[in-house]
Amino acid sequence: MLTLTLRNLERDGLVARHYFPEVPPRVEYELTDLGVGVLRALGGLNLWLRDHLPAIEDHRRAYDEAEA
Repeated sequence: MLTLTLRNLERDGLVARHYFPEVPPRVEYELTDLGVGVLRALGGLNLWLRDHLPAIEDHRRAYDEAEA
């Protein structure tokens, strides 16, 4: 599953894969400029979640109690 995820990120241009033909073979991944941009965007979402998570949890509890 990890390999599939990394291949899809590579396909989308978010990571670059570097293969080293050693014994044993080695592969390294790094974020591309596009990947760094996504990381910055997710940073904003992370800050929003941190600020709003208590309210989200309150809404979840109220919803679950109403459904029970």
